[in-house]
Amino acid sequence: MKHFILTIALAIGVCYAAQSQNYNSAIGLRLGYPVSISYKQFISEPGAIEAFLGFRNYSGYGWFNIGATYQHHFPISGVEGLAWYAGGGASVFFWNDRDNFFRNNSDYSATTFGILGVLGLDYKLENAPLNLSVDWMPFISLNGYYSGFQGGYGGLSARYVIK
Repeated sequence: MKHFILTIALAIGVCYAAQSQNYNSAIGLRLGYPVSISYKQFISEPGAIEAFLGFRNYSGYGWFNIGATYQHHFPISGVEGLAWYAGGGASVFFWNDRDNFFRNNSDYSATTFGILGVLGLDYKLENAPLNLSVDWMPFISLNGYYSGFQGGYGGLSARYVIK
């Protein structure tokens, strides 16, 4: 939790240190849980779709996930290009437990479908093709490896703006 708060404070500090401008699409990394490749495309003035592919592996236990969210952006007055956003989406996880980390059998795999929310800050640097965002994604698993509310996953994204 301390790391997440520090990440948010750092992102806000970076946002206030430079001027910004709007952008249409960007691709890059989402550093969080899990580390993901992220692509964000605005479909209207306030609305964007973010798609992501993530991977996590820990001592034989891991997963691959794919998902997308719709994000509605709300400008923050006083800082051009800084906005907060909220939205929701869906994700699918492909779980694998080869070394008996959580289960009693020797090889376990499952597929989990879920819905997620998103709440975050988004910023585009003015003089560089760089977009930064920090967010929190609460996740509700509908089936599979775990089911029910899974808390949330925080992340810091750095993306290259595509002209």
